[in-house]
Amino acid sequence: MAEHFPLTIAGGGNPAGQSEVRCPYDDELLGTVETVGEDLAEQAMTTAYGLYRDRSRWLPVARRLKILERTASLMASRADELALAAASEGGKPLMDSKVEVTRAIEGVHLCVDALKNQAGRQYPMGVNPASANRLSFSIHEPIGVVVAVSAFNHPLNLIVHQVGPAIAAGCPVLVKPASSTPLSCFRFVKILREAGLPEEWCQVTTTASNAIATSLVSDPRTGFFSFIGSAGVGWMLRSKLAPGARCALEHGGVAPVVVARDANLDDALPLLAKGGFYHAGQVCVSVQRVFAHSSIAGELARGLADAGAAMKVGDPRLADTEVGPLIDPREVERVHEWVTEAVDAGAELLTGGAPLDNNCYQPTVLLDAPDEVTISRNEVFGPVICVYSCEDVDQALARANSLDVSFQAAVFTRDIDTALKVYNNIDASAVMINDHTAFRVDWMPFAGLRTSGHGVGGIEFTFEEMQISKMAVLRSMSL
Repeated sequence: MAEHFPLTIAGGGNPAGQSEVRCPYDDELLGTVETVGEDLAEQAMTTAYGLYRDRSRWLPVARRLKILERTASLMASRADELALAAASEGGKPLMDSKVEVTRAIEGVHLCVDALKNQAGRQYPMGVNPASANRLSFSIHEPIGVVVAVSAFNHPLNLIVHQVGPAIAAGCPVLVKPASSTPLSCFRFVKILREAGLPEEWCQVTTTASNAIATSLVSDPRTGFFSFIGSAGVGWMLRSKLAPGARCALEHGGVAPVVVARDANLDDALPLLAKGGFYHAGQVCVSVQRVFAHSSIAGELARGLADAGAAMKVGDPRLADTEVGPLIDPREVERVHEWVTEAVDAGAELLTGGAPLDNNCYQPTVLLDAPDEVTISRNEVFGPVICVYSCEDVDQALARANSLDVSFQAAVFTRDIDTALKVYNNIDASAVMINDHTAFRVDWMPFAGLRTSGHGVGGIEFTFEEMQISKMAVLRSMSL
């Protein structure tokens, strides 16, 4: 039975309307959410900014810790429910949605750890006549109101990464989940409130239009803007920030993998297949471009094709489904257009290449797609892996670095010098050695470079960016 999610705007009010949320696999109605118009968006921002400006109402560290610890406990007790709900609305297979929930719970624990372990610093004084008789130290304070705009592909964990650090840092937060997957966000905020967070500290702003969302981002009362989504939207919104507002943008890449001649293919194949077909390729660092030595490129591509063809595609709510649907029919059409263009231009189609029922697309492997076709130059965000034959590592690096994106990359080799050569010369913020590009744990930095993003993600790093360092200098003749 569909669940209704009412407004979470502090003080209540009249919604602008409501929107339906449906399963991308079979269009089942999962829930309805009330939407926020201009008046309630202004009410939410006024409430949040009023909290930030009134220091007497700030939540003490001990209270924030208690809320977050209780939140993690409540999430753990409902893990199966949260996983099934995330799989239903986002289409990520249940086996992977369970991993997402585990990560989300760990993310809340990481917020607790970051808050417990944070300390200011002392600055040297008394080292010259000008600094004599002085003591200097710093503490951390919240940066202000956080406006978080999120993506659909990890509907719970992305929200935790944006909202959790804000709560830990003491920032009031307005969060706009993706319109296709808002239910996990509502559930998380409900748990936060159940754990003791006053309602005004986190409000879900499911805006009735993009213009209203943009007005929240550009509002001069916004202290920090957190965005996860497409580069075009992210950079556009950044351009509208008020002076002084800080931001973090997480966009996509076209993740390059270099596979050297000496790579262990038995080890590499299952990792690359998982990294490329996981969540139907709807991951910002999904394996997409694999540059393999020409002596092994065909074997590698055929091995990936066999792995993809053997995967069970279907209902994400079933325990044995490995590849679920794309988020909507338009994405299926777009992916198929890109694959067809590549094949028409000379790419060899080794498996897949066709839409399936229920917004699914066959796991697809292409060999030697031309460099100029769309799928070789843009993030496919679908279950497609492209293998390219290269004569040597230098050629692989040149082709890998030919785009304006830069995020995570990978290299497979048994030679330490080859691994370090790729690490030193590939455009990336992180290089996985003998692992796929989509590897991530939530305590590591996660950063898109160039057009792929701005700032650093990861719980600890987001927590730091949502604060300011405030210094005191004490002068006393007793020092």
